[in-house]
Amino acid sequence: MLRLENPSSFTLPRSMPFTRRLQDHDSDSDDESTASLPPFSPPPSTRGSRTSYDVSMRSASPTPSVWSMTSSIRAQAFKQEYGRELNNYSEVYRLPADDEELDRLNKQHDMFVELMGKYPPCLPEIMRDDVPGETKACLDLGCGSGAWIMGLAREFPQSLAVAVDLVPMQSLTMPDNCRSEVDDINLGLEHFYGDFNVVHARLISSGIKNYVNLIDQMSRVLRPAGLIHVMEFDFHVWDHMPDGNHRRCDLSTSQIAEPWVGRWMVYASLAVRNAGGHPDAATHLHRWIASHPLLENVVYHDYWIPVSPHPIFNDFQKHVGAQMRDDILSFLKSGRPLLLGSGVPEHIVDELQGNAERELRSAARPQYIRVQSVYARKKTT
Repeated sequence: MLRLENPSSFTLPRSMPFTRRLQDHDSDSDDESTASLPPFSPPPSTRGSRTSYDVSMRSASPTPSVWSMTSSIRAQAFKQEYGRELNNYSEVYRLPADDEELDRLNKQHDMFVELMGKYPPCLPEIMRDDVPGETKACLDLGCGSGAWIMGLAREFPQSLAVAVDLVPMQSLTMPDNCRSEVDDINLGLEHFYGDFNVVHARLISSGIKNYVNLIDQMSRVLRPAGLIHVMEFDFHVWDHMPDGNHRRCDLSTSQIAEPWVGRWMVYASLAVRNAGGHPDAATHLHRWIASHPLLENVVYHDYWIPVSPHPIFNDFQKHVGAQMRDDILSFLKSGRPLLLGSGVPEHIVDELQGNAERELRSAARPQYIRVQSVYARKKTT
């Protein structure tokens, strides 16, 4: 588990070449991407379905979840597909929820903390136990391994931390002030309205059918002056450009050829869209949040994370690039159920994955993953 730093230290590390900061008068001008139709026949889309989730299984706020990881609960919560363990409730989110994936997410969390810091600078003040009669509360949507929310629960032990995901959080060291709830957030967050000082979501766009509606729901769970913090990536690889205006690697599925990591991402993006997710959400996060009538003081960052330790990068970039390389190598394995379930033939998945692994391990291309982060405060009036 990540060792927490001094809560008064929230400055970015020596990573400023990776990041850009915009205030709420700026906007992201990227257009939503389009790609050619895939050379395969995906199964019927599930994007119009309500998923197989039983709404009655929710834990109504503020009643704690009654989930425990018994064998019967595990059998109900998980299903086996293509050699991996996936959630059994949503047909939209198609990435695994097994131990191998949780290990990837824990390591990814550590990388993000090193690169970006733990929280937006205003979070410690918001979560401080300084309002008589009010318990500060934080909601983490799509909590994954729980590393982020459990870290916050330990740092603010007088607060309430609620972790929501499609499967029960499986940590044996969950703090007493943190609880896990099983829910499909596509069904709405009305049962949480007005309950939280902070709401957080990170890299969940592949499982979200309507991201604009999710942002509206998140704004409504907040108390006045509460903090919304959302972070996503755009399912693209970006080619390094010396002037810093990195070029998106726009590819199609009409051919199977290099660059391989970028090609694999195109297939993953289309598979997410086929399942009903929103792979382009990152491109529009800033505009959606800046235009929301309940939110203000919007701050935007983008982070250019090297996909490998290419020789042209400086030492810190190489260090982060090695971490991101390992994360993507694991992500290629995690993405097999996503691609195979979308109808991509197994021999194509094998070719894409094998070549992408070789490209990453050889650090053949100076490329980036772009992660976009937006935080804002809820208006008080």
